[in-house]
Amino acid sequence: MYPQLSLYIDGEFLSGGGRKEQNIVNPATNQVIGQLPHATTEDLDRALVAAERAFASWKKSSPMERGKILRKVAELSRERAQDIGRGITMDQGKPLAEAVGEVIVCSEHAEWHAEECRRIYGRTIPARMAGVTQTVWREPVGVVAAFSPWNFPFNQAIRKITAAIGAGCSIVIKGPEDTPSAVVAIAQLFHDAGLPQGVLNVVWGVPHEVSDHLIASPIVRKITFTGSVPVGKLLAAKAAALMKRSTMELGGHAPVIVCDDADIDLAVKMLVPFKFRNAGQVCISPTRFYVQEGAYDKFVAAFVDKTRGLKVGDGLAEGTKMGPLAQQRRVPAIAGFIDDAQERGASVLVGGAPMPGEGNFFAPTIIADLPEDSRLMTEEPFGPVAGMVRFKSIDEVLKRANSLPFGLASYAFTQSTKNAHALASGLEAGMVSINHIGLALAETPFGGIKDSGIGSEGGLETFDGYLTTKFVTQMN
Repeated sequence: MYPQLSLYIDGEFLSGGGRKEQNIVNPATNQVIGQLPHATTEDLDRALVAAERAFASWKKSSPMERGKILRKVAELSRERAQDIGRGITMDQGKPLAEAVGEVIVCSEHAEWHAEECRRIYGRTIPARMAGVTQTVWREPVGVVAAFSPWNFPFNQAIRKITAAIGAGCSIVIKGPEDTPSAVVAIAQLFHDAGLPQGVLNVVWGVPHEVSDHLIASPIVRKITFTGSVPVGKLLAAKAAALMKRSTMELGGHAPVIVCDDADIDLAVKMLVPFKFRNAGQVCISPTRFYVQEGAYDKFVAAFVDKTRGLKVGDGLAEGTKMGPLAQQRRVPAIAGFIDDAQERGASVLVGGAPMPGEGNFFAPTIIADLPEDSRLMTEEPFGPVAGMVRFKSIDEVLKRANSLPFGLASYAFTQSTKNAHALASGLEAGMVSINHIGLALAETPFGGIKDSGIGSEGGLETFDGYLTTKFVTQMN
């Protein structure tokens, strides 16, 4: 039932041929479910040449043509969402409803870029002399090298692909080797939608070997990466050394601020499923919970009670609300956060340990009374663990929330207009959501500040990293 995996180069799906293959494992069972072919050096070069050749014509294509293909991709993704979602659940682990939802929501990204690519406007600047025209053109930057992560394999890849293609660029993408089915499915969607050969190419391999080869190539003019801060900094440095522009959507450690006057029931109702969505393997996952003293006991008790009701299991099983961690190595990594917290005197209120049996399951965990220098309060856990701490004043909590080098997402709950304004203006993050969960929509910018990245995906800003600016002045 798991889909066939392949490379996609110059309009062809490629596998076999003596290429090295990698086992794909179901994290719910740790059983091998598929084989992923790795690209050879010759494959990478072929993908680059194909992208360069395709760019020569695609950059001149009508936005109407690009939009037609992107809308077809949206239509096909909705039709195939169940099958694509099943593949995601099998190799990534998230519950089937989440996986299918990821595909359906991402059809909106294809539609958004189909519409916005028609609005890539230049402008005319009034001249100082008669007979002179001054115009600003926006042109596609060139061949893009993209690197997408394993936690949202469909979402993160299609954001980059639709932006590049909508802007008139061609693209070579290295998706996540642990969870590859979604990116192969995306290639099939574009193939069936009639995208010209070479505009989209999909490759796999040892990550640093592939990234080094693609970034070093003179064919590539733009880098886009979603992943960890250390890897992002490394790739950004390599791109900068060659004067190649980059978009970096890196890690976060999202604070949640719950004020005394917050609607506690509403906050808990929204935050528990959002915290444990995808087993906490979400860059914008709420992680550091700062709760004002007057609301602390009620909020924590309700949060614990709702967390206890979560059903953890195989993502394909009916009623599952949280699946396994995507890789075996993540189980001891999460356990290390709990061990550190307990050594520092924190209390585990629920969970706190791996779950027995097969698979990479870790119990949803809540830890209270954490010191500020604990690992959970300073390092991104990227797992199903939440830390609860108290605060007294808005000024105090802003200082604590902003104390880390991360600045991706942040959340706040308050019924006070004054508090809401202070939090919205005071939080150092690329995205702030107050009294609801309102991030990552197709029409809104997604990106961080500080160590959490450079640039945005989505919204009106979506094409900024894929276009160059050319000024043309002419004496008539």
